[in-house]
Amino acid sequence: MKAKKRAYVSVYNKERIVEFCQYLVEYGYEIVATEGTCRTLREAGIAALSAHELTGYPEPLGGKVRAMHPAVYTGIIANQLTPAQFKELGRSKAKVFPIELVVINLYPFRQDMEAGVPFEEAAEHIDVGGVALLDAAARNFMHTVAVCDPDDYDRVLCDLAAGAIAEDERKYLMYKAFSYTASYDALVAQYLSYQLKIAFPKTLTVTYEKTQDMLYGENPHQRAAVYREPLLKEGSIACAKQLAGAVLTYNNIHDANAALELVKEFDEPAVVACKHGVPCSAGRGETLFDAFERAASADPLKFRGGILAMNGIVDARIAARVRDMGVEAVIAVGFTPEAMAELRYNRALILLEMPDIRSKVQFSTFDMKKIYGGLLVQTYDTSLLEDAVCVTGRVPDEDERTALEFNYKVAKHAHSSAVVVGSQNMTCGIGTGQTNRALALRFALSLAGERARGAVLASDASLLNAQSVEECREAGITAVVQTGMPDQKTLKLCEQYGIAVFCSEKRHFKV
Repeated sequence: MKAKKRAYVSVYNKERIVEFCQYLVEYGYEIVATEGTCRTLREAGIAALSAHELTGYPEPLGGKVRAMHPAVYTGIIANQLTPAQFKELGRSKAKVFPIELVVINLYPFRQDMEAGVPFEEAAEHIDVGGVALLDAAARNFMHTVAVCDPDDYDRVLCDLAAGAIAEDERKYLMYKAFSYTASYDALVAQYLSYQLKIAFPKTLTVTYEKTQDMLYGENPHQRAAVYREPLLKEGSIACAKQLAGAVLTYNNIHDANAALELVKEFDEPAVVACKHGVPCSAGRGETLFDAFERAASADPLKFRGGILAMNGIVDARIAARVRDMGVEAVIAVGFTPEAMAELRYNRALILLEMPDIRSKVQFSTFDMKKIYGGLLVQTYDTSLLEDAVCVTGRVPDEDERTALEFNYKVAKHAHSSAVVVGSQNMTCGIGTGQTNRALALRFALSLAGERARGAVLASDASLLNAQSVEECREAGITAVVQTGMPDQKTLKLCEQYGIAVFCSEKRHFKV
C-alpha cells in the first residue's frame, strides 16, 4: 500500500508553497493538490496530481466540496487501519490512497469580516472541508503529519532531511492544527454572535491572536504576552506600532491601555497621564501643546514614571519637553520627523504610534476580566451625563458645566472611590483607589491645594453629605457632579454655600 509517500496540499495562502513542495518531491513525496494549488505548482514546474485526477471524482460546485471524497479522508487515516479494515475496504472496492502529509491553510474568513462583506457572502466563505481534513490528520498524528502554518515549513523539512519526524514534533504540529481550526471556528461563532447582537451567549467562545511577547509580567519573574481581538478593527493598544524604546512590559501595556481608554473620551486635543493603571493628570486645549502643558502642570511629579496618551501628533516642541521628564512611554497619533530626532536621545523612551487613537468603543468588543477559574464579561461604559440634572437653585454657569463634564470623564476612568478636582481644561487633584470616599476627597483636595479655589469636583458615586460639603466649601469648590441625589439637609447646605450640584442616575464605578 505504501509504494509512494503522498502529500495532500490545499492552501489559500500560497506563500513559500512552491519551495516547500519542491523539497517534498526531493524527499520522495507525490503531491496531490486541489485545483488552484495544483495549478500554482504545475506552473512552477512541479509534478502534481489534482485531487480529482487521483480519485476520479471532479471538484463540483466551484470546488466547494473538493475535499469531501471518502478516499481522501480514508487516505488520511489509512496508515492506522488494521489488516481486517483494509480487507473490508477491498471487498467494497473502495479506492484507498494513504496520505502521510496534509498541508492546508484555510480561507481567510477574518479578512472578509474585517472588510465588512455582506453576511450572505461571508457565510459562503466559511471553510469546512479544510477544517475537517486538518482535524483528521491531527487526530492521526503518529501516521499523518498536519501542517497548517507556513512558518512551520522549515522545521518540517529539517526533520524530513534528518530522516523522520519525531513524536514530540508530530504532537506539536497536532497542537498547531487543532489550535488553528479551533480558532477559526471560534472566530466564525464570534462573528455570528456580533451579527445577531447576542451580547452574552450561553457558551462564550472567543479567540485572540498573539501580537508580541512581553519582557515580563507584573513582576520580573512572571511571563506575559499581548493578544489582539481579531474582529476589532481599530483603536486597540494591542495593535499599536512601536517606533522606539525599550521592550514593552505587561505593566507598560496595562498603563497604556488605561491612558488610551480615557483619552478616547475627548474629541478636542487632549493629553492624559497614567501611572499604575490610573489617571494622575489630564489636560485639553486648543492645541496639543496647550493640552500637554496643562496635564504636566496638573501632575506634581511632572509625568515621571508615567505613560502619556495624546490624541494628536507629537511635534518637536512637545518632544523637547518630554525627552527628559522621566516618562516611560508615549502613545500618540504619530510623531513628526523633528520629534523623532529629538526623542532618539532617550533610547529607553517607548514610542507607540496609533493613527486610530480617537476611535470609539465598538459593539463587537466587551470588557473582560479574568478571575481564577472563570471570566467576568460586561459591556463597556460608554455613557456620561446624558441624564444628569441640576438639583440646586443655583445652576452651574457655562464654564462650570464644561469643567464638570471634563472632570467627570476623568473620574469615570479612575479607580473607585474616585474624586477629581479640576477646572475647564485640566485636573488639579485626583483621589483614586481609596476604600473610603471621604479619604479620596481629602486626597484630591490636598493635591489641588490652592488650585481648588474656584474649581469643580466630580465623583464617580454618591459623595455629598454634611461633612464633605463643609470640606468643599473650605477648599473653594463651586460645583459638584455625582451619582445619586443627596438628602435634603445636604442640599440645603449646598444652597447656603452657593455650591451648584448636578446629579446623575448612572454610576461610573470602576474597580
